[in-house]
Amino acid sequence: MRIQRSSVLLPGVQRGRPVKINVDGMPIDAYEGETIASALLSAGIRTFRLSPKQRTPRGVFCGMGVCYDCLVTVDGMHAVRACLTPVADGMQVETRKELEL
Repeated sequence: MRIQRSSVLLPGVQRGRPVKINVDGMPIDAYEGETIASALLSAGIRTFRLSPKQRTPRGVFCGMGVCYDCLVTVDGMHAVRACLTPVADGMQVETRKELEL
């Protein structure tokens, strides 16, 4: 799903170095400089969490950290916005993990 090459209409594709992140125990390919949300979407993962009341699927909505629909758990830290957080090699991401109060 990622753009692999450029065309005469686009500038050259510049990627960071390849890294691996673990999403719900499964390794996912990512690139330094991209966000968790873009890595998840590229891997075909569209549901990041479920809404608290109606349990409906939530994912990327605004893509700029305003709506909080893309919250995930990263390295044990709950409620991290996937659309703003860059990937890091070995990062542990958990989707659909709701905080129980």
